[in-house]
Amino acid sequence: MVNVVTDKEFEEQVLKAEKPVLIDFWAEWCSPCRMVAPIVEEIAREYQDKIDVYKLDVDANIDTAFRYQVQSIPTLILFKNGKPAERIIGFRPKDRLVAQLEPHLS
Repeated sequence: MVNVVTDKEFEEQVLKAEKPVLIDFWAEWCSPCRMVAPIVEEIAREYQDKIDVYKLDVDANIDTAFRYQVQSIPTLILFKNGKPAERIIGFRPKDRLVAQLEPHLS
């Protein structure tokens, strides 16, 4: 399941998490964001034992988006041990997303 995270909760939910955390930086008006959303949902279900997955609305949470230099959406950032481990910008098919994420999930 994909949860929602905000600027206020980001440190506790993401940076202090024990498991790797995938953040989907998105906005309501973004068409590619809507295209990647079902893929992110599938990844969240299939990898629920290995990662936590959150969505962060960049329009409502500009501090976090600015801190991680999110200049284009969708941007997916995988955080591991409180630090960005992988950054994926733009739409990717599921197999390519998984291929980029899997090396960080062992």
